[in-house]
Amino acid sequence: CRPVEKISPRILTLLDDMKETMREADGCGLAAPQVGILRRIFIIDDKPDDGHNIVEFINPKIIKTEGHQEEVEGCLSIPGKYGITSRPMTVTVEATNRKGEIFTYTGTELFGRCLCHESDHLDGILYIDNAIEMLDPDEVE
Repeated sequence: CRPVEKISPRILTLLDDMKETMREADGCGLAAPQVGILRRIFIIDDKPDDGHNIVEFINPKIIKTEGHQEEVEGCLSIPGKYGITSRPMTVTVEATNRKGEIFTYTGTELFGRCLCHESDHLDGILYIDNAIEMLDPDEVE
């Protein structure tokens, strides 16, 4: 995906549309290429069970990782499929928000996985490309 050069009204509309799409799909993250837009943008919901807090990432870059985890992952782009992935436990990303401000965000456990998962989408990588093991849908709760 190409970097966002300017935060235009079109980019803001994309961010708003992505939020709606992610909520409708009951996901915790969504990257622009998943909706056909090849730009370096993704969103995550870091409080999906507690009132929602959508964090928007424009031109995100992973700047630090720590630890290790192996957990089940799925993807809105590959419904009904799940696999075990190996990811860092804690991930810090630097990105730009919709106001053009640079910020850092650190996610652990699920949100660390989500940051890696969505970043991978921006580079054309799906979790199944690096899954340790694919699971039968009946094995996933």
